[in-house]
Amino acid sequence: MWVLAGLAALVLLFRRKIGKGPGMATRITVGAVLLAAFSVSTAQTVVIAALPAFAREFGVSGTTAAWALTAFMLAAAVATPIAGRLGDLFGYRRIALVCLGFFVVGLVLCALAGSFPLLLAGRALSGLAAGVFPLAFGLVRRAASRERLPGLIALLSAMFGIGGAAGMLVAGPLLDSFGADWLFWPLLVLGVVALVLMMLIPADESAVGGQVDLAGAALLGCALVALLLGISQAKAWPAGATMGIFVVAAAFFAGFAAVELRVRGPLVDLRVLGRRAMAVTNLATVVVGAAMFGVVTLIPHLVAQDRIAVALVPMVVTMLAATPLAPRLGGRLSVRVGAALGIFSCVALVFAHDELWQICVAGLLLGAGYGLSFAAFGTLVVDAVEPDQTGVATGVNTIARTAGGAIGAQLAAVLVVGGSYGPAFTVFALTALVALAVTAALPRHVPVAV
Repeated sequence: MWVLAGLAALVLLFRRKIGKGPGMATRITVGAVLLAAFSVSTAQTVVIAALPAFAREFGVSGTTAAWALTAFMLAAAVATPIAGRLGDLFGYRRIALVCLGFFVVGLVLCALAGSFPLLLAGRALSGLAAGVFPLAFGLVRRAASRERLPGLIALLSAMFGIGGAAGMLVAGPLLDSFGADWLFWPLLVLGVVALVLMMLIPADESAVGGQVDLAGAALLGCALVALLLGISQAKAWPAGATMGIFVVAAAFFAGFAAVELRVRGPLVDLRVLGRRAMAVTNLATVVVGAAMFGVVTLIPHLVAQDRIAVALVPMVVTMLAATPLAPRLGGRLSVRVGAALGIFSCVALVFAHDELWQICVAGLLLGAGYGLSFAAFGTLVVDAVEPDQTGVATGVNTIARTAGGAIGAQLAAVLVVGGSYGPAFTVFALTALVALAVTAALPRHVPVAV
């Protein structure tokens, strides 16, 4: 209790000093949102390698253990657009603190879980922290100068992919050395630091407030859960059940659209999403996400457990290196170059994926493509909407990325037949080609909305 009181006093003291220095406030904001985005992205994928360990420890089947990943994804799908809109209305910092609070509590539950239901509860609470993604864009847009904004948006966008790759990279060593519960303790430390940094950010005095579209939030949440549940369980469920859940998702989406077009303060302004720049960007995000995340999902299966980190490091390095190039190339060209690099990477893996060096070379191309594409998507979305729509617009784009990744992962599972990976990489090369075609419809210039 005394420790918490002392921490609160320190936070208040530093916030007063930061309030007097806009440069320091900007640096704290950037550090907080980058760390938060990295931590939550890492938390999503860090359990992938641990699913067999969870099955053994809790005495459940492999299919049941996979819900440790699914629970996070479903909670994230619901939280992301809703948190984005709440941030637009009530302030990004305030809602981000709530999201990171869920993150910390969820990680504690996961680390201490003595049963599988408790682990799932922790994963679901952690997944709610994905709402920090759209809030991060809003915070950066508020704090950064016009000159620095494109580079920071690109770095923040790339942090999702970097964190996801880092989760798969560190999971094996942590699991082998310390056990499954130690997957969560390092993330808890990062989450607490991100929470403290977020508390240091000056409050948003420009939040306008307003009524929350509860009906729209409920319908969209149900639609997204049904959609992602159908995608993630497509291989495990009978075809009839999968089609049924997709029909349910379509019905919820239709109801959501009907409500949003009538309500005065919609959760998601569908007219904004219908703009050419937004619609094409979100479609391209789904297709690129499916192609690239599908390949990333397969890479750990191509090498021995102790070589996974070596295989993934080149991809992470080029992802980081390519990200700063996106603002210089411009959003449209960055996405197109990124999709082209994805095609080359997949084609290379079709013909050569038996040796570690071959996978590393393909990973260099894939990482550069991933970094360029997703850095550009964030910039394209932010440029296409007014500041008071930043949270919800980037939230929808994050959902597009999540849906694309889920589709890619399921395609990877379905397409690998009899240990042959060539057909899967061929399909992902064609998917990246479709993405390249979609990007041709992006406007050549989208003026920044201010």
